Amino acid sequence: MKSLVPFTASSSSFSSLPVSPRLLFSLIPCECLSSAFLSSSSIEENASVPLPDSDSVEANPTSEPQNSIEIQTFQKPISGKTRFSQICVVDTLLSHINDPQSALEYYKRAEKQRGFVREIGDSFLVLLHILVNSRNHHWAARNLINNYLSGDSAPSGAVLVDRLINSSERYGFGLKPRVFNYFLNGYVRARRYKDAEDCFYALVSRGIAPSLLILNHFLNSLLRANMIDQARGLFRDIVSKNLRYDRATVYMMMCASLREDKVEEAEKYFLEAKNCGIMLDPLVYSTAIRAACMKLESSVACGLLSEMKERRWVPSESTFTLVICTCLKQRNMTVALRLKDEMINSGHSMNLVVATSLMKGYYQQGDLHSSLALFDKIVEDGLTPNKVTYAVLIEGCCVKRNMVKARELYMQMKSAGIPPTVYVVNSLIRGYLKIQLTEEATKLFEEAVDDGIANAFTYNSLISWFCEGGRIDDASKIWRKMIDRGVEPTVVSYNNMILGNCKKRNMDVASDLLSEMTARNLKANVVTYSILVNGYFRKGETEKAIALFDHMVSLGISPNDVTLHTLINGLCKAGQTTVAKDRMEKFVTMGFTTTCMIYNSLMDGFIKEGQINSALAVYNEMCESGVFPSVVTYTTLIDGFCKKQNINLALKMQSEMRAKGIEMDVTAYNALIDAFCKRRDMTSARELFDEILEVGLSPNTVVYNTMIGGYRDLYNMEAALEFYKRMKNEGVQCDLATYTTLIDGLLKVGNILLASDLYQEMLSKDIVPDVITYSVLVRGLCNKGQLENARKILEEMLKKSITPNVLIYNTLIAGYFKEGNLQEAFRLHDEMLDKGLGPDDTTYDILVSGKLKESSSHLGALSV
Repeated sequence: MKSLVPFTASSSSFSSLPVSPRLLFSLIPCECLSSAFLSSSSIEENASVPLPDSDSVEANPTSEPQNSIEIQTFQKPISGKTRFSQICVVDTLLSHINDPQSALEYYKRAEKQRGFVREIGDSFLVLLHILVNSRNHHWAARNLINNYLSGDSAPSGAVLVDRLINSSERYGFGLKPRVFNYFLNGYVRARRYKDAEDCFYALVSRGIAPSLLILNHFLNSLLRANMIDQARGLFRDIVSKNLRYDRATVYMMMCASLREDKVEEAEKYFLEAKNCGIMLDPLVYSTAIRAACMKLESSVACGLLSEMKERRWVPSESTFTLVICTCLKQRNMTVALRLKDEMINSGHSMNLVVATSLMKGYYQQGDLHSSLALFDKIVEDGLTPNKVTYAVLIEGCCVKRNMVKARELYMQMKSAGIPPTVYVVNSLIRGYLKIQLTEEATKLFEEAVDDGIANAFTYNSLISWFCEGGRIDDASKIWRKMIDRGVEPTVVSYNNMILGNCKKRNMDVASDLLSEMTARNLKANVVTYSILVNGYFRKGETEKAIALFDHMVSLGISPNDVTLHTLINGLCKAGQTTVAKDRMEKFVTMGFTTTCMIYNSLMDGFIKEGQINSALAVYNEMCESGVFPSVVTYTTLIDGFCKKQNINLALKMQSEMRAKGIEMDVTAYNALIDAFCKRRDMTSARELFDEILEVGLSPNTVVYNTMIGGYRDLYNMEAALEFYKRMKNEGVQCDLATYTTLIDGLLKVGNILLASDLYQEMLSKDIVPDVITYSVLVRGLCNKGQLENARKILEEMLKKSITPNVLIYNTLIAGYFKEGNLQEAFRLHDEMLDKGLGPDDTTYDILVSGKLKESSSHLGALSV
């Protein structure tokens, strides 16, 4: 090896160098330091350049003497044997603090050589400080940070913030918020949200405020990642630490809240921002309007809409549409129409959503004509109705029972190539059933089944209809078809079938359906059990009804008001009112509230059992418990007291009723009228009848029949016929009881001709006589000696398969005895026995004495 000139520079020579001695020696490879002597001039000249090692110098025959160091630039490749250290690179970078491009390129070569990036050491941090000090190299700092943070070796946010601050202080850089923002944003871009949070809190705790743009990006990224709770917490800290936020921040947070249906929270963000003086924009206001509409607060939405217009902002078409639809949901048609005009005046066009909503609003107000007119107008203006528009209008027509127009729209819809939805078909089926057009409903149902669009609701509509009407066989056919088509029955389906069978008193079938529900994993609800309990009561199986109710409670199904009333009412009708009262008291101790209907049932039960004082005690208990009596309460009491011939107590109830401001209904008036009629006090009865008209009520058929019966009992058929004519003139329907009472009275006064005319009139109206009517005719004719005509009445009954009662036979037997035709009298007696009718005491009295005694019991049997 060649000898080298010893290095004898004095310490003063180092002081004149542009770099520190530490930098100088860090730039000299170890081999050079151990084997070469450098002049101060050459050191000064090359102080910022990495030096080649001795091997590279020897290998170059054209090189300068060894006491002269070759000058290198950053553009030249670095020898693979050159040793780089963090100190070496840092000091080199610091020497080019004003040349960020050269510093960047040098660092890249050093990075490639030694992989400093994996360490993110001081050299990396120094380079970042250099780059962010140059406006033209911000992009380079940002890219370096993003690349490094996308790896796994980057430290946490809090650690990195500390290192950045320490490096800036150690190497004399000022704190540049930009570099911290880049790091915060880098963590967000890398989806390292926990590190981003640490970075944020570290910055804030050190008094460094992240930029608004970066914070908004952070929040937006959290929300996009569905980390709404984290975003919510970050925003709370932004506010609490008095960091700046803007309308974009508010908009993001409001949208996030609405996404989770937290409407109040969204409103809170809006109001706080507004109170803090944040400059809001139409987008934020539109979001606040959406929040108000979600709460159906149309007045708030309209107020915000007005604020937008005051700020000279034109609300969007979608915002107008939303508020209009909200107003219509609240049945505020006036405001909706005003907003529709404002929308159009603002330059927007009428859209299909608004038009369809207005159509629904019109028909909900009972104005189907305006709905149809609006439909015609939008078609004329070029809007094409969709399936929703047709569905709304068809539903409106069905609700208003205009099935001709509903069918027309249905066909128009199909012609337009819009396939009918099951919603439309179900609306039409329900509409046809409402107006009793069962055949049309069934035909449409079959079409829906064939088209494969019928669902459980479609089947349920017909099943419910047939079950309600007692047509359980037809309901069963629909049920079987539903099962065959693979449509799963719902709880409603089973409830309907159970109801239909309960009405027919097929309780075994109803019970089997309940078991089938359980097998299908369908949970019977309180409605199911209420129907079954009521069914058992109606069939007279009281014990089964009680047992089923108790079973329901044991399953944890809490009875509702209907169920409780069903149980109490059933017990009362079964003559177990005291038991019902005990049950009610037990429910009260369990926390249930007793309703007016339950009290009414108890009062009715006690009255029917003759326990007037108990009924009054229930009434007093009801008033004391704070349950206000209804008109049914007083009607029940008045009717019950009148039937028990306690008219004074009934009148007392009437006075209490009026004192409490409860208007009597027709039923209550009729109960009092009937009581006066039974007392033969037609003057008082007539006064009450006139009062009905004075208070604005209309007497019904029952009231007229009561008055006619009262005059009939006084043989005042002139007054009775007057009420009959009045009925006809006022359009009140005459029923079987009306004609039977008039015929009975006319026959009693000997007016057989008029009685016969009324009988023929009754038949012409397809009113079928019952056994009471035939009894009246037979008795009246026999009393007038017209045995043959009376006998014809009996024959007519037999032809119609109506079994005569004992009274009819007794009347005819007495008539034939009176004429001396004993043979026919005994034949009728034998015929009566053949038909399974047992003779009573009256029959034997006639056979012994030959006379029919007009006892009160016989007269009572004919009362109508």
